[in-house]
Amino acid sequence: MSGRLAVPKTYKLYIGGRFPRSESGRTYEIVSADGEFLANAALASRKDARDAVAAAESALEGWSGATAYNRGQVLYRVAEILEGRRAQFADEISRQTGASASVAGAEVDEAIDRWVWYAGWCDKFGQVAGNGNPVAGPYFNISVPEPTGVVGIVAPQDSALVGLVSSIAPALVTGNGVVVVASQAYPLCAVSLAEVLATSDVPPGVVNVLTGSPAEIAPWLASHPDVHALDLVGAGGIDWVSLQIAAAETLTRVLPPEQGPDAAAPSIRRIAAFTEVKTVWHPKSLL
Repeated sequence: MSGRLAVPKTYKLYIGGRFPRSESGRTYEIVSADGEFLANAALASRKDARDAVAAAESALEGWSGATAYNRGQVLYRVAEILEGRRAQFADEISRQTGASASVAGAEVDEAIDRWVWYAGWCDKFGQVAGNGNPVAGPYFNISVPEPTGVVGIVAPQDSALVGLVSSIAPALVTGNGVVVVASQAYPLCAVSLAEVLATSDVPPGVVNVLTGSPAEIAPWLASHPDVHALDLVGAGGIDWVSLQIAAAETLTRVLPPEQGPDAAAPSIRRIAAFTEVKTVWHPKSLL
């Protein structure tokens, strides 16, 4: 039928395994590289941020208590679903950023490969980062890495997918919960990734995705007492020093912004940044 009106889509947030609208009712327009309207995205508020932190906190015990092998299998399942939806993600990157089909496809491939890379570290990181420490006495002294807790993340703002994946995945390896503020300019891949997480084996609340303004949301994550680490990799365009000051009030660990085309590049350092080391002493003999 000619002259049919299109039905515009409004993408929602991803909090606690559900897809709620922003409690404020606000949205903003997602436009293509040439200014064409694509859809609406939810504009998250500070109340949404608090709800996301509460969801991540409630999911911590189950996720951190899962075996490292199980976490690796869950993350690998996410990569499998990403692979099956490769064409969709490549199309979304092309429409938002104006990248060619080959460039967009390469970004999706890189995002999938990074997810697999981090999945492989789940049952290996403890062996690499942990240690049996030499001590002068009849004791065993063993150091073991443990998750920090809830990690607030400002994803790279100039990346549609690979930056988002690169900032979320390392925090999940050791069992942290995540609240991520996606790219404000390129949110399509973030909400699609949320759909992938919801249909994979990732427990509800382990990853929570907020769309909207990092300048509005990040201060509430930085000052929240239940946020235990703050990754400001994509916060270079806002007043991130103020976020560090706010986080210092609750002794929250802070990773500073990273610049360049490959911010949040895969590294063991990013996994270790979201861990604490527990050291255990035990006598070698009771005789």
